[in-house]
Amino acid sequence: MNDASVGHQCPDCVNEGRRSQRPARTAFGGSRAGHLGYVTTAIIVINSLVMLASAVIGGPRALAGSGSWFGLLGSGTGLTDWGEVLGVAYYPDGELHGIATGEWYRLVTGMFLHYGLLHLLLNMLLVAQLGRYLEAQLGPLRFAALYLLAGLGGNVAAYVFQAPNQPSAGASTATFGLVIAVIVVNRRMMRDSSQLVPLLVVNLIFTFTIPGISIAGHLGGLVAGAAASVALVYVNRPNRGLKQAIGCTLILLAIVAAAVYRTQGLLG
Repeated sequence: MNDASVGHQCPDCVNEGRRSQRPARTAFGGSRAGHLGYVTTAIIVINSLVMLASAVIGGPRALAGSGSWFGLLGSGTGLTDWGEVLGVAYYPDGELHGIATGEWYRLVTGMFLHYGLLHLLLNMLLVAQLGRYLEAQLGPLRFAALYLLAGLGGNVAAYVFQAPNQPSAGASTATFGLVIAVIVVNRRMMRDSSQLVPLLVVNLIFTFTIPGISIAGHLGGLVAGAAASVALVYVNRPNRGLKQAIGCTLILLAIVAAAVYRTQGLLG
């Protein structure tokens, strides 16, 4: 028998009661598994492993010493050449590469590639700080959808608005989405977000003042992250999960439509 607040309970009765209870959910429908931070950890691990692979392929200069940002950023490697966001361009071997040539995977792989260790650390620091909070509030699945939509939206914005031969990469498209998502979530929960406004402003200043940063990518991630977070937190029961899925799907379709339109423009 198990001790209870009043009397005792048999173990079978306790187990049966636990099975009949509905699992606890957050205010936005996410499971309590979000407090464990599995998705946030996976994002950091994947980005770190990709950086390691890039360094193995490109050597020490892949980590730092390329000349950008006072020599603190790394140079491109065969891996970044393969997966960075690129509209269309001829490579030194004379072959034509880019999203417009059918390499659509670049719109996803670009958010996991970085030009050097500093580039990686800056982005993963934001992922660690903001990701754990958002994953705890939204749950793993919803947080993963938010992160991927923000990253994809930023990459598509870079594809649409940048010169076709201008490459870009990095998780900053997604991290801009995370910053605005925390503000949206806190506003919905009537929590103070004033400490995040300086962070957003500073990142926007860097975006517009430091050469080589993808302005379109950062702003695209910001817009896509805002749209996805609104779709996730400003819906209510009944059928909250279905409404959230529909909202995220509509955002995804809009992003894909923009990419298709850009491709037709480049090929036409």
